[in-house]
Amino acid sequence: MNNDQIKNINNKPNQSIEYAKYLKKIRVNKVVILSIQIGILISLLTIWEVAAIIGAIDTFIMSSPSRIITQVGILISNGTLFYHIGITLSEAIIGFLIATIAGTLIAIILWWNETIRKILDPYIVVLNSLPKIALGPILIIWIGAGTGAIIAMDILIMIVITILSMLSAFTSCDENKILLLRSMGANKLQILIKLILPNSLMEFISVLKINVGLTWVGTIMGEYLVSRAGLGYLIVYGGQVFKLDLVMASTIILCVLAALMYFGVVIIEKIVKKQRNLH
Repeated sequence: MNNDQIKNINNKPNQSIEYAKYLKKIRVNKVVILSIQIGILISLLTIWEVAAIIGAIDTFIMSSPSRIITQVGILISNGTLFYHIGITLSEAIIGFLIATIAGTLIAIILWWNETIRKILDPYIVVLNSLPKIALGPILIIWIGAGTGAIIAMDILIMIVITILSMLSAFTSCDENKILLLRSMGANKLQILIKLILPNSLMEFISVLKINVGLTWVGTIMGEYLVSRAGLGYLIVYGGQVFKLDLVMASTIILCVLAALMYFGVVIIEKIVKKQRNLH
C-alpha cells in the first residue's frame, strides 16, 4: 500500500464527520424555517382573534378565527362541507389533468413539426393574452351552465401556459446532444423519448406547480359564473347574503386544498430527483 492510499484511508473518517455535520446543519435549518413559518401563522391568527375580541375590527366585515371555526363546524354538522369540497376538488383535478396532459401533447406536436409551430404561434400568443373570463358567456352557451363549463374554463387558463412552457423546454435542449444522437442513427421518435422528454422532466414539474395555482383560479372563476355547488358557490352565496364567516371559511378551505395539492407535486419532485440522482 503506497502513501497516497494510506492518506486517503486516514482522511475518510474526517470526511464522514464533516458530511454528518453538514447534514445536521441542513436539518436544523429546515426545522428553524418551519418553526418560523408556523410561528408567523400562529401570531397572525392570534392578533386577528385578539383584535376581534377587543373590538379593534368589525367581525361582521372581517370575521375572526373563532367564528370561522364555528362556521366550518356548522357546515360539517349539516353535511354540506364535504359535498361542496368534493364538487370543487373534482372539477379542479379533472381540469388540471386534462390541461396538463393535452398541453404537453400539443407541445410535443409543435416541437415535432416546425411548420405547424410557425402557423399556430400567433394564435397561441393571442389566446394566451386574451382574458379568459371574457370567454365565460361563450362557454356557457356552447357547453351549458354546469360542470362542463367550469372544467372548460379551468382548461383554458392552464393549457396555453403548459404549451408554451413545455415547448420552450423542448426547443432549448442542447443541439449538440441532438446531433450526436442523429449521428448514431437515432430517428426523431427516439430523440424525443431518449433525450427531449428526460431533459424536460424538471420543467414539467415546474409546470405542474404553476398549474396547481392556476387550476384553482380557473375552477373558482368558473364556479363564480355558473355553479350551484362548490366552494366558489359558497363564497358567492355568502357575499350575497352578507355571511362573511362563510366567505372566509370557504376561502381558507380553498387555501388548504391548494396547499395540499402543491405539496403533492413537491413529493413527486423529490421522488423524481431521487431517481435521477440514483442514475
